Amino acid sequence: MLLAAISVDPQEKIRHHLNALFGTYFTLPKSTTFSYSRRTGRIKSFSFDNQLAGTLRTDGGIALTLSGAEILLKNPLFKNNCVIPTQEAIPFVIEGRSLFCKHVKWCGSNVRVGSDVAVIDDNENVLAVGRARLASDMMKGFDAGVAVRIRQGIKSGASTEGFV
Repeated sequence: MLLAAISVDPQEKIRHHLNALFGTYFTLPKSTTFSYSRRTGRIKSFSFDNQLAGTLRTDGGIALTLSGAEILLKNPLFKNNCVIPTQEAIPFVIEGRSLFCKHVKWCGSNVRVGSDVAVIDDNENVLAVGRARLASDMMKGFDAGVAVRIRQGIKSGASTEGFV
């Protein structure tokens, strides 16, 4: 018995994926484009206005880029997936260095272990993107240890290392 392939609109798939991961409703720009795997035909990454916004991971997550986080931050509910560092930690975070627990000023309620987060300043400007090592309730409770492993800071270069 052969099963027919179910065709899913890529725009709808990414929108539902973002909604499930980040706990809010997103509308994607009409300029969203997708790149597909040549071997499997699956969506590999997506871009907004020809700027890479995110890559789908094999574990079901999405690795956000700086430009992707900036666009998603236009939705006020996305702030629940963000972390705000103290002023003295900002120079290190924008260079791509990890954010430690003692330097977490505020943390959104939707931050979970292993989830992708945007590190923002008090004015909601994206400083970096990375992966949370601790849940939101634990980040403020510890004085030692890495809270967010930064993947890309605004001054760490425009490389896409870790997104493929």
